[in-house]
Amino acid sequence: MGIIKVENIRVFAYHGCLKEETKIGSDYRVDLEVKADLQTSAVTDKLSDTVNYVFLNRVIKEEMDIASHLLETVAKRILNRIFNEDKLVKKATVWVSKLNPPIGGDVESVTIKMSDKRKS
Repeated sequence: MGIIKVENIRVFAYHGCLKEETKIGSDYRVDLEVKADLQTSAVTDKLSDTVNYVFLNRVIKEEMDIASHLLETVAKRILNRIFNEDKLVKKATVWVSKLNPPIGGDVESVTIKMSDKRKS
């Protein structure tokens, strides 16, 4: 088993419960960690034998482009797509952070973390 991390993916998106958030948008940071068997790719040196981090980045950007009220909803969509589209991934954890959230204080970010594993 091995781990692939894609960290500090910066995106601009329109998530939130306030109307202003869906019109003005906000900056977000997404981090992702996936666990998969990387032993084969370590030997074959073939991209087809591993989890392609370009694919992971694309899924995150595409799902972040779909406006949602809750970050939890976005995180679940990201996880679902990864498991549906890459059979090598056994477990994944995603962190979705809203930077400078409008919550009436000097807050750098609000982050949700969600994990899931492949159902047998």
